Amino acid sequence: MVRRPSPARMTFVAALALAASTESLSTVAAAQSIVGHPEWPGGGQLFVGTCYQPIDRTPEQIRQDIAIMKAAGFTMVRMGDLSWDSFEPQEGRFTFEWFDRVLDQMHAAGIRVIVDIPGQPAPIWLHKHYPGVDIVNQNGMRMNAASRYWDNIADPDYRRLAKRLATQMLQRYAKHPAVIAVGYDNEIGNGRMSYSDADRQRFVGWLKAKYGTVAALNTAWATQRWSRRINDWSEVDLPYGEGPGPNERNLDLRRFWSDDTIGALKDLEAVRQQYAPNLPTLSNFWPYAGTKGFDFLRSYDQLSTYGAQGFYPGDPLGAAFDVMMNRGGLDTPIWFNEFTAGGGGYYGTPGRSRMWAYFGLLNAAQTFLAWTFNSHLGGEEQAIFGLIDHDSRPSWKVKEFGQMAREFARLQTLGFPRFPKPEVAIGYSYQTNWLTSPPPGPNTMQEYFKASYPDQAKAAFAPFFRDNIDAALIDIGYTAIDRYKLVVLPSAYMMDKESAAAVRRYVENGGTVVMTGYSAKVDETGKWFDTPLPGRLSDVFGLRTNEFYRADQPLRIEWNGRTLTGTDPYYEVLEPSTAQVLARFSAATGGTPAITVNRFGKGRAIYLATAAQGAFLDPLLRSLYAELRIARGPETPEGVSARTVEGRTLYVNTGTGPATVSLTGTHRDVLTGTRHDGALVLPGFGVALME
Repeated sequence: MVRRPSPARMTFVAALALAASTESLSTVAAAQSIVGHPEWPGGGQLFVGTCYQPIDRTPEQIRQDIAIMKAAGFTMVRMGDLSWDSFEPQEGRFTFEWFDRVLDQMHAAGIRVIVDIPGQPAPIWLHKHYPGVDIVNQNGMRMNAASRYWDNIADPDYRRLAKRLATQMLQRYAKHPAVIAVGYDNEIGNGRMSYSDADRQRFVGWLKAKYGTVAALNTAWATQRWSRRINDWSEVDLPYGEGPGPNERNLDLRRFWSDDTIGALKDLEAVRQQYAPNLPTLSNFWPYAGTKGFDFLRSYDQLSTYGAQGFYPGDPLGAAFDVMMNRGGLDTPIWFNEFTAGGGGYYGTPGRSRMWAYFGLLNAAQTFLAWTFNSHLGGEEQAIFGLIDHDSRPSWKVKEFGQMAREFARLQTLGFPRFPKPEVAIGYSYQTNWLTSPPPGPNTMQEYFKASYPDQAKAAFAPFFRDNIDAALIDIGYTAIDRYKLVVLPSAYMMDKESAAAVRRYVENGGTVVMTGYSAKVDETGKWFDTPLPGRLSDVFGLRTNEFYRADQPLRIEWNGRTLTGTDPYYEVLEPSTAQVLARFSAATGGTPAITVNRFGKGRAIYLATAAQGAFLDPLLRSLYAELRIARGPETPEGVSARTVEGRTLYVNTGTGPATVSLTGTHRDVLTGTRHDGALVLPGFGVALME
């Protein structure tokens, strides 16, 4: 739960291995899609259930637990995660019989099972037999596996044994009638970087595959600065993930560990494709974990058939944003492999889980698995409160999830789950996030980029969220953008060749793109462009923007007869060439252009000369709806989200107090049969499906 031989000979072999694995990153087949698999979960199927750890339960408790699940109407569980040493208590000695019995009982109860391959955390015996699996911190200290996910998944022995476990499990369970899907390595991404000599050798191999020569590496890393020139590969050290260090090296360090994580997942995906091609894959990844993470938005379709996540929402905007981040460019629904029930030190609030489940339905969710079924008696999560109490008595939460199961059994005949195809895309780059949030140390980055990059992206997402419009979150350098009517690039600080080419092609072919300040400042190495800014796109936007300042008073823009007042003082001085000025900053900040538009090819490129902030972005983006034929969703008051599905509108009140929705005429709530004339009053956490 969150809320994942000789030294010379070894160096040479490691370099070859890394070169081969890096090559495979670009050539490996994508994860299987649902195309050609009509038997895989799709339209007209919703699943409600729980995460279940039978390793904590006696045989009699397991029988009682499954009886509770069946009586509640649960249709799915997720099992196997966090349990490697229960399947393989000693190296090479596998014990599956206990799991067989649980699977058979689930099948008898009519409950489908996601089988998670529990590659993390690794067993203690693996650490003891193969010390390369231990984490070595950046100070050179070997760390015991004192906390979950403290495993060096780059170690060849780890990789070999994780693949062997996956092979054993999928050979055994691929055809079991209860099994519906496969997941990998719970919360992978929430690991730790390691700094052993073997890790350094793997990093050097990765660099050789990427740059080819030491000269190219020196250029990419700007090693002439501060006398950092590298004369030979043997002089390369692992950068410090916890700082200090320059941006270019930190970026490559994050990419290295990202590729390593993706490589570990591809190992498991290759096993699934060989032994369980009849099963889709979906996993509870943690790609944005601060300790390590990985670039999910440049790998999602190689690892997943469905998007999936642990769903522990805070605010509604952030919750919807996270869902779309974990969906990426997939067209399939998303699965909440872990779903909010209680929590750490939190018993739960009646009605809250049901509300968030309906909120999930609005945002393309198909599966809702409570974390967790039984409240844990021991370990780090003994104060997490699941569906049944520590004394095995069912809590009121079982009834609430049972209510969800009953209601969703009906909703799956009424157009759910949704398969939205957004017409708007927000560009998001993990690599830009890594660059703009460097580790501590002497670094001017955050003296310049003072904003939070994820918050900038949320600011671009916010108007569509409030207007109940589906918006995708994708990396435009990886996922094609030609299908979208509008692409928004908030603070796209790094503009690599792929992203720049995508923008240029999209606008030339008739697309509309909106880009904000802070964008296109550095190339793929993390170094500033030595060409006019925005780098690689100055002609597309028809301007140059090199000067920037921070106003000593709030920024103001005159827009369509209104004065808009911003919240971030950063602004850029635009020098239009072919661009037309749409709005200017107030005279107090020089009256320079604030918003420009440039016709380029068949399309247009719009530039907002300040940080992504709602005061300016909201009216700008909404002004484009009519011309681009972007239809607003249902009108709702603050705190209420809605979507229309097959002529019916689902309303979800995410607030704790009542909210009133205006209606035209008389409508009936399908969930309750109640008629409402002119207005719908939703109680706190209330939902209604109106027809």
